[in-house]
Amino acid sequence: MLVLGAVMFTVGAVALNPNGATSAQRPPTSRPAGPAPGSVEALQARVERLPKDPGGWAALGMAYVQQGRTTADPATYARAEKALTTSLTVQRADNTDAEIGMGALAAARHDFPTALTWALRATTGDPYNASAQGVLADAYTQLGRYDEAEAAVQRMTDLRPDAASLARASYAVELKGDVPRARDLMRRSLTAAATPADSAFAHAVLASLALQDGDARTALAEAQSGLRASPGDSALLEARARAHEAVGRPAKAATDYRAAIAVAPLPHYLLGLGELEQSLGRQDQAEAQFALLRAQDRIRVNNKAPADTDAILFEADHGNPQRAITMAEETLRTRPFIAVHDAYAWALHRAGRDTEALEQADQALALGTRSALYHYHRAAIRQALGHRTGARQDLDQALRQPGFHPLHAGDARALLQRIDTTE
Repeated sequence: MLVLGAVMFTVGAVALNPNGATSAQRPPTSRPAGPAPGSVEALQARVERLPKDPGGWAALGMAYVQQGRTTADPATYARAEKALTTSLTVQRADNTDAEIGMGALAAARHDFPTALTWALRATTGDPYNASAQGVLADAYTQLGRYDEAEAAVQRMTDLRPDAASLARASYAVELKGDVPRARDLMRRSLTAAATPADSAFAHAVLASLALQDGDARTALAEAQSGLRASPGDSALLEARARAHEAVGRPAKAATDYRAAIAVAPLPHYLLGLGELEQSLGRQDQAEAQFALLRAQDRIRVNNKAPADTDAILFEADHGNPQRAITMAEETLRTRPFIAVHDAYAWALHRAGRDTEALEQADQALALGTRSALYHYHRAAIRQALGHRTGARQDLDQALRQPGFHPLHAGDARALLQRIDTTE
């Protein structure tokens, strides 16, 4: 699993954390009556009071973007678009905040060409705006333009070396497989964290990076450290769930997944819990999660939105591989990112088209990304093509993280044993 992936789309666009994208608010503490400063409610009150304030409408739009990624509710994006459009109607020129918001909204909807258009507009109008550079970096990354993304991250860091820019710098080197450097940069992001949400995000990333190194106990410690300060954070709950899986505590993992889903029913949480339940032989419980995933995908189709990688992988493994291929091909047209190449490779493999699958798997790993799942996918493809030496190399890489997947980790061990016994 790539640690930041799509969740960087709104992280640091205005402030680190989105996934507020996968983080819930902390439980309320004692404070004066009225909405919290910066909350959706407070910003709604502001624009009611000052309907000609472009900054207020832009801030409300961004708050809706972040709320939409937290709740997985596409309707929230429509409210974001209305607020941001209002801001641009009130002030068309020199409205960088609204342009940044529109870029973040397009990215949250996985419309990366549009995200790039807005990001370029924002950075042209205000080349010294660090948040605009962050949205530009996110768009370039998901469009597979990695060198340009790295340059935008460097500009962002030069302008404002805060938690958001350091998190993006961490992700840039993680994509290239430099996990130690990614960890160092994320530690700096944690040190620079200005809010509980920033800290929670950093701890969740550090937990996932530890899992990539096969260090499940450090991952567990990172997640627990974050949860002590932010006990309702869904990203931290999901990170702890995966750490519990890796140390052989499936019941605790399932509990954490359910808690994360109660906060934010995001697809990768549902898929994680469903496949964990399946690995434990609890097919009815697994099907309950899979039914929710199918319902979410119907909403996606009705909204004419491209599929995310979780939906493609779910369809490949638990549905119709040919449909998964179609979904992946549609997504690649506007998001030629390595994660989509990997999902496409797996869909092709599940459909028996392994020569084409290998081309896509190679593209997924072309940057040197240390993803156990990507390596397992390519191992299975190589084995199907009779490339046993390459398959074994990929399996060795995948099994550096022994519990990388509730179903495929066991498949990887079985495949490695099969290769060893036939040599």
